[in-house]
Amino acid sequence: MPELPEVETIRQDLRAVLRKKKITAVTVRKPRMVVGSPRKLVVTLRGNTITEIDRRAKLLIFHLQRGDHFLLLHLKMTGQLIYRSPRTTIAGGHGWPPVGPDLPNKYSHLIITFADRGQLFFNDLRQFGYVELVTREHKEMITKTYGIEPLTPEFTWPAFREAVRPRTAPLKQVLLNQAVIAGLGNIYVDEVCFYAKVRPQRRAHRLTHAELKQLYRGCNHIIQQAIKHRGTTFSDYRDTQGRRGNYWRRLKVYGRAGKPCRRCATALQKTMVAGRGTTYCPQCQP
Repeated sequence: MPELPEVETIRQDLRAVLRKKKITAVTVRKPRMVVGSPRKLVVTLRGNTITEIDRRAKLLIFHLQRGDHFLLLHLKMTGQLIYRSPRTTIAGGHGWPPVGPDLPNKYSHLIITFADRGQLFFNDLRQFGYVELVTREHKEMITKTYGIEPLTPEFTWPAFREAVRPRTAPLKQVLLNQAVIAGLGNIYVDEVCFYAKVRPQRRAHRLTHAELKQLYRGCNHIIQQAIKHRGTTFSDYRDTQGRRGNYWRRLKVYGRAGKPCRRCATALQKTMVAGRGTTYCPQCQP
């Protein structure tokens, strides 16, 4: 699943090509991927113009010029966005199916056509992703359900400490909770814990002041670096130019179980925490 850095990369690149584009047609081929009324979605989008693209955690937010509406889009596990015009093709999200000349394909569940003949395809292999048309009030209600987000003004040390320290659950479970810390997923939680030299299985309320402070710093540092390098790529992620992110070369623990720790050479171990595969160093992360 694309996490905060991958979705931010997609947002930046789509923003460059979709702002001020007028929508001339909308085709919903899989109505169940629309939250609410597919007909209202089509009627509201048709003739409207995208004025801005924002993001909250892993949620993309398309601003519309006409009416008090916003289009929310979540890629979930296998969502893929492809913009194609007569001059260019850009893609982001899951890497399957490969971006080829045949669009739409059987995985294209929403198609938005613009006045310049460009088209945005929302593909989803497993159909977990969704789009939702919301009012400003509804949008604000949804975004408020997310916790503090790294690299934002709200992500302060006191706010982080207050959000994490009282919780008795394993640290990884706390950091994965989008209502506590927004945007982190399995990859970056493992990397943040390694950065802070804290084992992901530790109970959050038993962490020392110094350990919490390192976790706070790690959240900002890891996310900042991942965005800089356009995210982490394995076999299934492409950014909006169809390129692989290259942060994977900098991963310290995720996907490296059994390999030597890059700090101390101890073999990395893998276990399950909060139902997620978790890799850590038994020596560096007490």
